Amino acid sequence: MKQTLQLRLGQHLTMTPQLQQAIRLLQLSTLDLKTEIQDALDSNLMLETEEEGHLREQVDGKEGSADGATNNREEAERQDNRTEDREVDPERSSLSEDMGVDSDWGDVYESYLPPVSGAMRSDGDTDFLAQKSRADTLYDHLMWQLNLTSLSDTDRAIATAIIDSINEDGYLIGSLEDIHAGLGDKEVGLDEVETVLHRIQAFDPSGVAARGPRECLLLQLRQLPEDTPALEQAIAVCTTHFNLLATQDYVQLKRRQKLNDTDLQNIIRLLRSLHPRPGTLVVEAEPQYVIPDVFVSKRNGGWYVELNPDATPRLRVNPDYAKLIRRADQSKDNACLKNHLQEARWLIKSLTSRNETMLRVASKIVELQHGFFEYGEEAMKPLVLRDVAEALEMHESTVSRVTTQKYMYTPRGTFEFKYFFSSHVSTAGGGECSATAIRALIKKLVAAEKPNRPLSDNKLAQILADQGIEVARRTVAKYRESMGVPPSNERKRLL
Repeated sequence: MKQTLQLRLGQHLTMTPQLQQAIRLLQLSTLDLKTEIQDALDSNLMLETEEEGHLREQVDGKEGSADGATNNREEAERQDNRTEDREVDPERSSLSEDMGVDSDWGDVYESYLPPVSGAMRSDGDTDFLAQKSRADTLYDHLMWQLNLTSLSDTDRAIATAIIDSINEDGYLIGSLEDIHAGLGDKEVGLDEVETVLHRIQAFDPSGVAARGPRECLLLQLRQLPEDTPALEQAIAVCTTHFNLLATQDYVQLKRRQKLNDTDLQNIIRLLRSLHPRPGTLVVEAEPQYVIPDVFVSKRNGGWYVELNPDATPRLRVNPDYAKLIRRADQSKDNACLKNHLQEARWLIKSLTSRNETMLRVASKIVELQHGFFEYGEEAMKPLVLRDVAEALEMHESTVSRVTTQKYMYTPRGTFEFKYFFSSHVSTAGGGECSATAIRALIKKLVAAEKPNRPLSDNKLAQILADQGIEVARRTVAKYRESMGVPPSNERKRLL
């Protein structure tokens, strides 16, 4: 076989390390990006923030004048020694000149708070962490009350097991049989476990340790004063006809309990004053804050987009370490400095590219959704990733990475970039309406409906059709459920 040599030309895309780093940084959230930057600052000696660089330069400038101040320091020390040798005149005091004798420290320090009970340690120092208005968790709140209750060792063990089985809403999860089996004490009967449960149900907040919504309401009702209006009727309704109350079948409820409209309204008003989730009264969920990546503001009749300067720190190369690099030196230390310098430049360039891409995408979103910023959700236009990608001549995957876990602060609130993308529904006039706008319209119609005559899904679809938006009843139901709006039979109110 004769061997031949052929020349072929080909083209393929290679993912360089720098490109891989840029793509990875582009899809990171602000919190993850800060962690990534901090890791880079800890591992790369060439990197530093601009704030650290300016501070170091100021310190270096002061060191230049430190030699000239050495003689002045010696003279100051001699003056201090002479001051210490002086006798203090007890009749001379600056206190009377600064403030009156009858002044209180609270007049000077507005934030002064006297130490509360239990906030003093044995060494006399104030424990400010103990100065809290409420317990950290519902478990801590219940255990604190248990420690103040006189119980035997066996009952205390049972009470601890019961408190362990109470969820954040204040309800008892699991059955008494499971709690009894978990104790592992054959001498303890099931009736004793139930007795201890009744003791815990008398704890604060009212209704805690209930085994369901019905028992939760009954516990709260029985702890109210006896002269509470409609108390006996409310207890009777919750005891015998709770299912009718839950389904809002008021016709059957009035017939079986022999109630008139006034009595039923008083019962409902009393039940609405109770708390269906008593555990939330002790510990509220901490709000989750997000750091916006861009700010949107209106100036001179136009909308402007700018990056959040506090979202990511500004990095630079340390000039002192960069000067240590010698070109012809092939030593290990010099090679390490070169690698760190290259990695630092790549990171700074990738961050700059990330910020520029994010700013371009955010500006285009504001431009395409101008109606939303001017008039609200009802003016939201249909938008997909492809529209932004084609307008900016980017790949759709790049736009997807930019809009994931990125937030925009606007006069109407803080929204994720993906909030402005939604599917469309054709209108009767041949136009398009976004799903976000339809949800806003449904929410507006539900908020304006009569409490005793709520709008059904068919009625909502008919009203939208009258406005030129053709949507099916199932689509209306899907949008309504996505907003957490209950159906019409559950929204019916007498009050």
